[in-house]
Amino acid sequence: MSEEQRKVYESSPGSVVMFNDSGPIPGNEPCLWLQGLDITPHDFPYLQPLITDSYMEWQRESAGTQAMKKFSWALLSHEGTWLTGAPEIREYLYASEDDTLSDTMIAKEAAAGMGKESFEGRVLCSVPLFTRVHGDLFGVLVCVSTDAMEQEQSLMLAESHALLFRSCFYRQLEYIFADDLEKVHSQAEREVHRRSILFQYVKRMHVQINVDNVLIEAIDSVLALYPRAKVELFMSQDHESGHPLVRPLLLHHWQEEVYVRTFMEGTLTIREHEPPHPIVEIGIPMGGKQGVYGVLHVEVDKSELPDMDLELLGMMADAAGTAFENAKLYEQSNLMIHELRMINELTQRLNKSLHLAEIFQFANHELLKILEADYCCILIYNEELGGLEVVSCNAEWLAKEVFEKDYGLGGLVYHSKEPLILSDYHEERPAESRLMDSTNSSSMIATPLTVNGEVRGVVLLTHAKRHYFSYDSYRLLQALTSHIGLAIGNAFLHAEVRRMANRDMLTELYARHYLDEMIHECQNRDFCGSLIVVDIDEFKLVNDTFGHQRGDKILKQVSSIVKSTIRHSDIPARWGGEELAVYLPGLGIQQAVQVAERIRLRVAEETDPRVTVSCGVSEWNWTNDKISVESLFYRADMALYEAKNSGRNRIVVERAGAEIALD
Repeated sequence: MSEEQRKVYESSPGSVVMFNDSGPIPGNEPCLWLQGLDITPHDFPYLQPLITDSYMEWQRESAGTQAMKKFSWALLSHEGTWLTGAPEIREYLYASEDDTLSDTMIAKEAAAGMGKESFEGRVLCSVPLFTRVHGDLFGVLVCVSTDAMEQEQSLMLAESHALLFRSCFYRQLEYIFADDLEKVHSQAEREVHRRSILFQYVKRMHVQINVDNVLIEAIDSVLALYPRAKVELFMSQDHESGHPLVRPLLLHHWQEEVYVRTFMEGTLTIREHEPPHPIVEIGIPMGGKQGVYGVLHVEVDKSELPDMDLELLGMMADAAGTAFENAKLYEQSNLMIHELRMINELTQRLNKSLHLAEIFQFANHELLKILEADYCCILIYNEELGGLEVVSCNAEWLAKEVFEKDYGLGGLVYHSKEPLILSDYHEERPAESRLMDSTNSSSMIATPLTVNGEVRGVVLLTHAKRHYFSYDSYRLLQALTSHIGLAIGNAFLHAEVRRMANRDMLTELYARHYLDEMIHECQNRDFCGSLIVVDIDEFKLVNDTFGHQRGDKILKQVSSIVKSTIRHSDIPARWGGEELAVYLPGLGIQQAVQVAERIRLRVAEETDPRVTVSCGVSEWNWTNDKISVESLFYRADMALYEAKNSGRNRIVVERAGAEIALD
């Protein structure tokens, strides 16, 4: 019913007054709002099934009446086309245009008013069917008497049954309208209920900032809606959950699994099982902005499927995916903050020490604690030994071991310069490893140790469990190792600066101030020690004869002989000018004289041009009164002075004020 036909004003609950453009329709009393329904000519093309159904209903209600017994009935559309009715009437209408009326002619006549005609002693009546309000023709009821009757009587019966038919039609129309309203109302109630459920669900979901709680809430909410369903949540993330219904999503044989196909395609998937198993599997993707994180897998009895709101389940899964994504981002941000704090603390504590041994030991301890590993091993390439040296390891039996630089997992990482993660060493075994075999470890993460942009070593962490280290641990180790490399670089730089500060640049021997410091330390630690002072005889004559460059070479030759003659623990230094000094910790005067004699003989034999040296030797031991470093130097210098004045190329021992010359 269009607005041009009527307006409905709710004058009282449950009733209406109908209006047209001029105002209230005359004679219209307030009536039930359903009775104000009507149709318009725009509805006619769509009403034929309803008119036909109404005709069948009218016939059932009128069955047994005299009119039904004495008349045959038919129904035409508003255009006069045949809708339904007795076949004999249709034969009358289409027999011949010369001796009978066509249905279109009957419809035109009926539109002008009720009509009646005679056929071989029978009466044919046509009654127009008009709409309630504007009286538009929407159909024609046609009847033919089965025996001779008066036309007026036939017309009256046809008219009364036409009114009854129209009542049936409008009752059907009202029923359809009421049914539609009920469906709309039910749909609205369902939508309100759905929105309420979804609102509460989303509210609960987004309160959660823990990934496990999000997954548990998603499962529990679906089970609350459909308690008889079997619900599982398959997750593709590297995430372990203690909930029995949260399972890892494995992609093997994915064509056969609903949940895997759902994950791969990213759309809702339904699969019905063949009888006698009336089970339906439903896969609902759980995704967010970054992609699909998992699949909500539901199994229900086939009879329950029509009652399931799959659209609601889809919206719940989407909300769960968004909440999971937010919780994961929150978790990752907290993890990143925690990692940054650990890195900051590690860097601060590493930079407090400039001693390599302390840095290695502290780094080993912190890596074990942070990554919760069983064993940690730090290897540094030793150029002198030509291999990877274990500088720190809590597997004590490997301490100070030196491996070939291409041996095992350490060598593999060192040469590839790429980090490595092993989930099962015994299964994968890309290379041999003393560390893995001796500790019976299964999992490993390893990364190259870079110092000043150059790979100088390897860091390895192991654990007995398989698949123990996660990608986050793998990534964190690389970040931590980079800062350890910076600390080692600083220590190397500091050691090099100290070495340069403590060394004589020409001879590569220690400087005099370093020798003073070391003698003082040895006197606090040892029970005795000796000092040899070496002077090149007539070095001024060498410079004057061969030039200062040649003199420097002679000085370097003598220094090299001194270094190669003494022990690794002895301390050679340049005293000043052409004078050298060697401190021998823990040696008495007799051993010191033997060392000095070897130096004297080798210099006389191996220098070019040939030169000789004179030596002064002094000692101290714990039985003497405390002898200062200055006093020890003074006594050795006096002995050297005596050696120079008594003919050169000799050794003089100063002992408690008395010099002993040794030719």
